[in-house]
Amino acid sequence: MKEKGWNTTSITDQSGRVAIVTGSTSGIGLETARVLASKGAAVIVAARDGRKGQQAAADIHAAFPEAQVMFRELDLADLSSVRRFAAGVSADYDRLDLLINNAGVMVPPYGKTKDGFERQIGTNHMGHFALTGLLVAHLKATRGSRVVTVSSMAHKAGRIDLDDLDWERRRYKKWQAYGDSKIANLYFTYALQKRLAMEVADTIAVAAHPGWTATELQRHTLSASLLNPLFAQTIAMGALPTLRAALDPDAEGGDYYGPSGFAEMRGYPVKVASNRRSRDLEIAERLWEVSEARTGVTYPKPQSRAA
Repeated sequence: MKEKGWNTTSITDQSGRVAIVTGSTSGIGLETARVLASKGAAVIVAARDGRKGQQAAADIHAAFPEAQVMFRELDLADLSSVRRFAAGVSADYDRLDLLINNAGVMVPPYGKTKDGFERQIGTNHMGHFALTGLLVAHLKATRGSRVVTVSSMAHKAGRIDLDDLDWERRRYKKWQAYGDSKIANLYFTYALQKRLAMEVADTIAVAAHPGWTATELQRHTLSASLLNPLFAQTIAMGALPTLRAALDPDAEGGDYYGPSGFAEMRGYPVKVASNRRSRDLEIAERLWEVSEARTGVTYPKPQSRAA
C-alpha cells in the first residue's frame, strides 16, 4: 500500500508550547487551532468576531476536553486592536512558540481599514506585519519558535505598486490586490528570516499555502462555488501545509510549504518554491520600510549576537 504523506500523525506532543492562530474561527485557521490543541499546545484563537471566537474555542473544548484553548479579540484591520492584543499576550504569557499569521480577506469590494489601508493589503499584510513586530521579542526569547505566514498560489499574480498600495490612483482590481497582498506575505517572510538569521536568532520565519481548499474565505467569489466540487480539497488537507511549516522539525527558515499534487492544488504538504518575483529582496526591503513607516511598528535593527 502506498505510504501517505506528512499528516497529523506526524505531529509529536506539543505540551508546554503556546501558539497564536489568527483568523481561527473557521476554515484552515480553525483546523490548525484544533490540531494544535489536540496535540497539547495552549492555543489562542485570535479573531475579530467575539461570538465566533468563543464558539470556536468551545467547539475545540468539546472535542478535546483537556485542551488549553482561549479566545482573544484581534482585528487586523485596526492597528489599535493589534496593539491591545499584543500587549495582553506579552503580559500574560512568558513564552510564545508559534505565531501563525493565517487570517485574511479575499477579493472583497473596495474598502479601507480603520487606518486607511486598502482592505486586502491592510488586513493580510500590514496587520500581520505589525502583530509580528510587536511580539517578535517574545518569540526570540522562546527557543525553537516560529512565525508561519499563510500565502497563496495567487502570489504569482502579485505586482506590488509601492507608490499606490491603497489603490487611490489606479482603477481597483480586486484580484490583483489580493495577489499583491499574498506576495507581500512572502516578501515579509523572506525579509524577516533574513533579519533573524543576521541575529543568529533561534526563531525562524516560514510560509505556507493551502492549495485549492474550499473555505469561507471564498465567499466573495462566484467561481469557487462552481469549481470547488471539481478541484478543491478538504479543509483538513488544506491546513496541513501550515501545520507542517509550524511543526516539522526539519523545516528551515525561509521554507515554503504547499500541496504536492498537480499545480500545487491538492495533496500532502511538501516544500515548494514561490515565484522569482517573490524572491526579490530589493522589493521586500522597500516594502518593509513602507510597512514600518505606515504601521508605526519598528522592528529592532538586526544585530549579530557576536557583536
